[in-house]
Amino acid sequence: MKTLGITALAAILLAAFASPSQAQNIVLWRAIIGVAQASNVVGGITGGGQPWSTREGEVLVQLDSGFVVFEVRGLVLAGGNTIGTPGAVNQVKGTLVCGPGSASPTVIDTPLVPLDAQGNADFSGSFSSSTLVAVPQTWHS
Repeated sequence: MKTLGITALAAILLAAFASPSQAQNIVLWRAIIGVAQASNVVGGITGGGQPWSTREGEVLVQLDSGFVVFEVRGLVLAGGNTIGTPGAVNQVKGTLVCGPGSASPTVIDTPLVPLDAQGNADFSGSFSSSTLVAVPQTWHS
């Protein structure tokens, strides 16, 4: 069973797409940008073996509760013989990396969710760690 973590997602998007709400406890990404370089390392986590991209997607995180919702549409691999398709990837997870350049970044995952043949996946729930509550100040831009 192949899986692909949306591992570098948070680190790539924090600077470009994070927009804290008025209450400063909600972060929203209006785009999911793939990993252009295979095996890119973010926060000590190595990305998948192939570069990938998405047609569209969104992520919402409530920092005070750890609640997260994400939607991925059109995830495809951007290299190899399966270019333009999800290939053998049939599950994804959201990985949030706080402080990716620090000596000890905080890494928080969602559970794995199915990725369909068109590269679509949805998740609504909580991160698998309560660590998120302890790090909201690292999110503000």
